[in-house]
Order: sequence, then structure tokens, then C-alpha cells
Amino acid sequence: MTGHIRIVNDPVELVPLLITFNDSKYKQIYELLNKTWLSEEELEQQLHHEGVGECIQLLKKGNLVEEQWRMPAPGQKPVREYRATYSKFRANFQCTMDDLSDLLYLSISNDETLRAVVEQLEGEIEQGQGNVSINDLARKFDVSPMFIRGLAKRSHKMDVKGQGLVLLDGTR
Repeated sequence: MTGHIRIVNDPVELVPLLITFNDSKYKQIYELLNKTWLSEEELEQQLHHEGVGECIQLLKKGNLVEEQWRMPAPGQKPVREYRATYSKFRANFQCTMDDLSDLLYLSISNDETLRAVVEQLEGEIEQGQGNVSINDLARKFDVSPMFIRGLAKRSHKMDVKGQGLVLLDGTR
């Protein structure tokens, strides 16, 4: 277990944390990675369930895991392995209660309307040649910029870069 402290200065950074610890499978993966370096295949073998790749992607997006290449046995390919980066947590931010309620809702909700909004956002980013202003999207969808940023942190296909949203290329 590492002794690093995760300092959260932006409330949007809570979204990957809350999603991870609100899902029992994701929580199991994090707990295993908190003990030792494991590859995606080793995690799948130990837990006997799918979705390990999605969880690792979410953990990487939240800067909760580090990765390295494992030296292979002669004649084999190298494998990426992962380990949890932090063992402690500290929050250092201030936001409105409206923004906090949006982030909590985004993190723990299974609302199907969120999926539709995410698909619309992805379409807007594709039309905008890959980078679209968060503020422009917030005005277009009549929501707060914090809501847009939180949706991006929740999505496996997009992320926040500066003041805009970008589509991820799908590589891990």
C-alpha cells in the first residue's frame, strides 16, 4: 500500500471516486490494486467478472492508479500492470450546494436521461472537430458548467481538457 494522499482541489474530481466506491465490483478492483501490482487479465481471473477494463479506465481518468510495464518471460509480450496510487484522501475545495448536488447525482445515478445527454454531448464534440467549450455546452443544454464537467468525468468516451471537452481515443 502506498502512503500517498489524494488531494482533491476541484469538486469534479469526486465523480470518479464516488462512482468507484458506489459499485461493489469497482471497489473490489481498487482494493486489490491497493495491495499489489496486477494486470487487467489477473484482475479478471481473480474476480471472475467483466468490466475490469472500464474500471481501470475510470480509475486512470481519476488519477487513482499508476501503471507500468511488467517484464515478460523470454518469448512473451510485456503486459501493463496497475496499482492504486493513493491510500489517503483530503478535500480542499468550495462549491455551491447546487454544484455539489449535481455532482452527487451524476456520480450515483442510473438515470437513463443522463445517457441521452452524454450521447448528445459526444455528438456536439464530434461536430466541433474534437474540442468544444464547456461554457458553450452548458448554455446550449441549459445546465451548469459543473454538470457538463461531471458528465465528462463519468463518461468513458470524453474528458475535460482545460476549458473544453475532448473525445478520448479509446486507448488505455
